[in-house]
Amino acid sequence: MTDSALAGLLDVDEIRADFPILARTVRDERPLVYLDSGATSQKPRQVLDAERGFYERHNAAVHRGAHQLAEEATDAYEGARATIASFIGAASDEVVFTKNATEAINLVAYAMSNAATAGPEHERFRVGPGDEVVVTEMEHHANLVPWQQLCQRTGATLRWFRVDQEGRLDLSDLDDLVNERTRIVALAHQSNVLGTVNPVATIARRAREVGALVLLDGAQSVPHMSVDVGVLDADFLVFSGHKMLGPNGIGVLWGRPELLAAMPPFITGGSMIGVVHMEYSTWADPPQRFEAGVPMAPQAVGLAAACDYLAAVGMDNVAAHEHALTEYALKHVGAIEGVRIIGPQTPEARGGALSFVVDDIHPHDVGQVLDDRGVAVRVGHHCAWPLHRCFKTVATTRASFYLYNSLADIDALVEGIRAAQRFFGTVRD
Repeated sequence: MTDSALAGLLDVDEIRADFPILARTVRDERPLVYLDSGATSQKPRQVLDAERGFYERHNAAVHRGAHQLAEEATDAYEGARATIASFIGAASDEVVFTKNATEAINLVAYAMSNAATAGPEHERFRVGPGDEVVVTEMEHHANLVPWQQLCQRTGATLRWFRVDQEGRLDLSDLDDLVNERTRIVALAHQSNVLGTVNPVATIARRAREVGALVLLDGAQSVPHMSVDVGVLDADFLVFSGHKMLGPNGIGVLWGRPELLAAMPPFITGGSMIGVVHMEYSTWADPPQRFEAGVPMAPQAVGLAAACDYLAAVGMDNVAAHEHALTEYALKHVGAIEGVRIIGPQTPEARGGALSFVVDDIHPHDVGQVLDDRGVAVRVGHHCAWPLHRCFKTVATTRASFYLYNSLADIDALVEGIRAAQRFFGTVRD
């Protein structure tokens, strides 16, 4: 496959021209090869301009003033909410802004803690001794530690799906793991380490049978594929703006409206209240109930611009492009002697993240050699320590792809891995 073949999916050169940072050089004037979008994506000029434009023309505290700037800021903020909601097939009042996906998960987890002493309207969120919370062994710490903490606070039990050596969830004990004691199942839509796309429908179907809630971590899926909450059989979906061309400091919690209406707030203060007396307060309707304090309006506007950008490219085109890149990377990285790719060995049912180990070279050293050549990758346990233990490795090197990557970027990765092998003397001639 060549870059010209990929051009039938996306015009990478045209897309890259929208990203100022991709034109810079690093490490002795080497062209930047950015293969770390799984950690954070780069931002197109359209997003930078949208956020700057808010500050330059409309900057004011949202939902708090009667003057023109405040009205314009509020319109921009709520307009951004509508755009972002539409991007995932949702209604505006189903989208709650948080600072990232991690906070969105914690919002739900703390709501389930608070519901232990709340009224009967919070019954779906009540968790206590004898109840169970189910996660998976491949979760990012952001979708594991909050549930550990919930169980410690409430006396519930944490259980999890194992991961097999092919990097897929072992569903052989699905009916045992997800049972009448299960209150919520929280799982990644796509693994940030393995790229594995999980069988959400199968797990959600079982959760429905036993009355459990389903929370989906979409931090690695919403930026890379078409996601429609009307099709997903989940109760909550979380994702982060900075991983999908948007600004840092903003994330999204989508929830079914009836659940958001019944969910107690996590953070309290200004803007999320109904009526306040000295003795007690009442809460605003969702989504404002969960957005205490002055909202992150410029970031919301920037994330809406990112959604517009991705929608114009077409999420099916983005997914197809990344599929082609992943197929090429599996073939060429996998062909290097002494390299072991972690997770599924075929591009089917996986996204654009490739984690690997190089025999006799620590991932940090591989990453350093790559960085010296201008290739930016992620090294370490990628906030998924239990998953790395499952594969009996302390760390991996991860390359992750996005719409602005080309086959030439993967060629640079391959050459960098071979350079690391030569430098450390592990090449087998």
